[in-house]
Amino acid sequence: MKIGLTLNFLKNLLNFWKNISYILIILLLTPIVMLILSSFQNNIDTWLHLFDTKLSLYFYNTLSLIIGVGILSITIGVSCAWILAKYKFFLSNFLEWALLLPAAIPAYIVAYCYTDFLEYGGFIQTALREIFNWQSAKEYFFPEIRSITGAILILSFALYPYIYFITKVAFTSTPKNLFNVAKIHGKSEFLYVALPMARPAIIAGLSLVLMETISDFGTVEFLAVETVTLGIFNLWLGMNNLSAASQLSFLAFTFIVVLLGVELSARKNQKFNNPQASSFEKKIEEISYNKSLLLFFICLLPILFGFIIPVLILINLSLQSFDQSNFYYFIEISLNSISISLFGAFLTILFSFIVVVAVKYHGGKKFSFFATIAGSGYAFPGVILALGTTFFLSFIQNNINELFLNFNLNWNLTLIGTFTALLYTYICRFNAIGIGYINSGIQRVSPNLLEAGMLQGVSFNKSLFKIIFPLIRPSILTGFLIVFVDIFKELPVTLLLRPFNFETLATYVYQYAKEEMLEQCALAALLIILIGTIPVFILNKTINWSYKKH
Repeated sequence: MKIGLTLNFLKNLLNFWKNISYILIILLLTPIVMLILSSFQNNIDTWLHLFDTKLSLYFYNTLSLIIGVGILSITIGVSCAWILAKYKFFLSNFLEWALLLPAAIPAYIVAYCYTDFLEYGGFIQTALREIFNWQSAKEYFFPEIRSITGAILILSFALYPYIYFITKVAFTSTPKNLFNVAKIHGKSEFLYVALPMARPAIIAGLSLVLMETISDFGTVEFLAVETVTLGIFNLWLGMNNLSAASQLSFLAFTFIVVLLGVELSARKNQKFNNPQASSFEKKIEEISYNKSLLLFFICLLPILFGFIIPVLILINLSLQSFDQSNFYYFIEISLNSISISLFGAFLTILFSFIVVVAVKYHGGKKFSFFATIAGSGYAFPGVILALGTTFFLSFIQNNINELFLNFNLNWNLTLIGTFTALLYTYICRFNAIGIGYINSGIQRVSPNLLEAGMLQGVSFNKSLFKIIFPLIRPSILTGFLIVFVDIFKELPVTLLLRPFNFETLATYVYQYAKEEMLEQCALAALLIILIGTIPVFILNKTINWSYKKH
C-alpha cells in the first residue's frame, strides 16, 4: 500500500514537471508562431513597392554573402585544422587554441575597427598619401571596405572558428588505420580519408556559420550591405510596417529552417568512426625550416586579421581618447550589461534545466520533439525573434488592458519596451545552449543513482537536487557562462527591445560607431572582447579533453 502511494505521488510529481515544461515550451515557441500568423496579413502595396525597389537587392546580397562567407570560412577553417592535426612545428600548440580567439570578437566590432583603419581618413590611406605625396582619393585606387566584399572578409575571419573547432576534433578522432590504407595505395590522406570522414562535421560547422551570417545585423548595417535581415529592420522601424516585416521574416525563416535541418542531419551522422580503432595521432614529421615557417604564417594570418589587428586598433584608440569624466558612465553601462546578462543567463538556465529534467525522466518521442524545436530560437536572427516577441507581447498587453477596462479598472499594463520583453527574448534565443549543455551532463549520469535514492524513500525532488544536480553542476556552469557571454554581446535584440534610456556595452558601442566616433567607445568594445574570451577557454578545454579521450 505504501509503495503504491509512493509511486502514485512520484507519477504526479513527474507530471507536474512535464506540465511546467510544456508551458515553458509553448512560451518559447509562441514568438515564432505569432510571426508566422502575422505574415498572413494583406500587404500587396508594400510588396509591390519592395519588388520595384529593394527586394531583389536584399536577396542578391544575402545570397552573395552566404556563398562568399561559406567558401572562405571553409577554406580557412579546414586548412588550419588539417595543418595542426598533421604537423608539429614552431608554436603549433599555441596556434591550436589561438585560432579560436576571433570567436571572442563580435563581427560588428571587427567591422567598426577595419572601417576606421582603412577608410579615407584612417591610418593606412593617410600613410599612403604621405608616403607617395597624393593629394586626393582620385590619384590612387584603394578597395572600399563598405562593400559586399568587405562584409564577406570580416564575417569569414570572425566565424571560421565554428568550422575550425569541429573539423579539428573530427580530424584527430579519425582512425589512423584508414590513413595507413591510403598511404599503401598511394592516395592523398587529406582528399581520400580526412576530408570525406570529416564531411558531416564540416557541414555542421558550415550550417552554423551560414545561420550566423544570415542573423548578422551590426556588420551589414554598418557596412551598408542591404540584406534580408537589414530589410526586416528597415520595414519595421523605417516604414513602421510590422506585418510586412513579419512576411519578409517568414521568407528568411524558411531558409533558416532548411539550414537547421541540414545541421541536425549532419550532427546525426557525426559518430561514424570505429570506436575500437585507435585515432589519428598528430604527426611529428621532419619538415624543413621553410615549410615550418610557411605553415606558421598560414595559421597566423586568420588570428592576425580576425583578432590581433582589431584589438590593437581598439587599444590605440582607447589610449588616445581616454576621458576620465566619462569613465563613471562607462562603469554604469558596464554594470547594466553585467546585470542583464547575469539575470538573463540565470533564467535561461533555469528554464533549460526544467525542460531537460522533464524530458529525461518523463519524456517520450513527442515530448522530446517539442523540447528540441523549443531550442530552434538560436537559429533565428535576433531581429526576427524581437519582432515575434513584439507581436506576442502586444497581443497580451492589449487584451489584458481591454479586460481591465471592462471591469472599469484604469490599470495600464506595459510589456513592450520593458525588461520583461528583453529577458523573454533572450530566453527564447539562447535556451538551446542551456538545454544542450545540461542535457550532455545529465546523459552521463547513471539512472541507477536516482532509483537507488527513491528505493531508500528519498523523494524525487530531493534526489534530483542532492544527487543529480551536484553531478551536472559543471555542465550547468558551462552553459551559464556561454549564455552570459552571448547575451553580453547581443546587439539587435537589446537595441530593439531595451527599456528607454537603458544602455548596454553593445548598444553603447553601436551608437558611437554609427556616428563614426569609434574612439569614444573603444574601451567598451575591448571589454566586450575580454568577456568574449570565456567561451574560447572553454572550447580549448574541450579540444584538450578530446585529445585525451582519443
